[in-house]
Amino acid sequence: MESKTDQTELQKNQKRYREIITRLPEKKGWRQEEILSEFGGHWWRKPNIQGLLHARENFRARPDDFVICSYPKTGTTWLKALTFAIINRFKFDEATSPLLKRLPHEFVPYLEVEFAFFPEIDVLKDKANTLFATHIPFGLLPKSILDSDCKMAYIWRDPKDTFISLWAFLHKEKSEDGEMSGLEESFDMFCKGVSVYGPYLDHVFGYWKAKQENPKKIMFLKYEEMRANPIPYVKRLAEFMGYGFTEEEEAKGNVERVVNLCSFETLKNLKTNKGEKGRKDRPGTFANSAFFRKGEVGDWMNYLTPEMAARIDGLMENKFRGSGLLRHDR
Repeated sequence: MESKTDQTELQKNQKRYREIITRLPEKKGWRQEEILSEFGGHWWRKPNIQGLLHARENFRARPDDFVICSYPKTGTTWLKALTFAIINRFKFDEATSPLLKRLPHEFVPYLEVEFAFFPEIDVLKDKANTLFATHIPFGLLPKSILDSDCKMAYIWRDPKDTFISLWAFLHKEKSEDGEMSGLEESFDMFCKGVSVYGPYLDHVFGYWKAKQENPKKIMFLKYEEMRANPIPYVKRLAEFMGYGFTEEEEAKGNVERVVNLCSFETLKNLKTNKGEKGRKDRPGTFANSAFFRKGEVGDWMNYLTPEMAARIDGLMENKFRGSGLLRHDR
């Protein structure tokens, strides 16, 4: 529990953060009354900037910490489940894993959300916890993460599916900022880079460049490739994290057990992830079920016109050409 001094200091810092936010450029968000603020070349909801500033000033990364980095709706929930299952596979099996009863987000706290605003939750009080997550762009990460020996995994996804998944997800949010904008208006803003934590392509490219400069620190994952053939990627991920599967484990099918436990189908069909049930550790604005819509590759084809798809593909081509991120560049 925080002391009175801690609470006073927190209140002073939050006031200071709010004063910084009042001086930032603003634009309308995807909801009728939502206002996004620009900070560090990206667009944010105001509370997330407060969380970002708090994390930058207060988070102290340890060498054995592992940080899951992503843009929203690119496979974050899945990657949280996988990393938690990999680390804890000797404590729990597929029948006793806490993932069967609670949302993966409850075990891997966000730096700009739980760490900043919910320090009382169990996972943050557990000094043995080494898993953290963030949607913060690479250039704005806490200095302690960049300077320490802790590792990161970044997952990204086709921007067309990313947009559709995010747009559908936000429809399920309990928000006081009015109705969501239509598909075409939201898509136009997404393409112009105006979205939470956007521009999306800049977000991806920042981590990709960092990975090229320090491949031992950052693992880069593509959602579509992992969905198509998860086992080799889960093995590589475990090895990168320092929890590699032994030959004996592989022979026993332990990799497959982790993959099956964390699969979209398994998690979606759990009782805790159905209906209007929410997180057990803190209040939230989404039901657990909101995190398990489809998880399909190519779902964008059910929503976007050929012209819209061509627009976003063109933006991606221009941004990533020659980087190695595009399939034809490899």
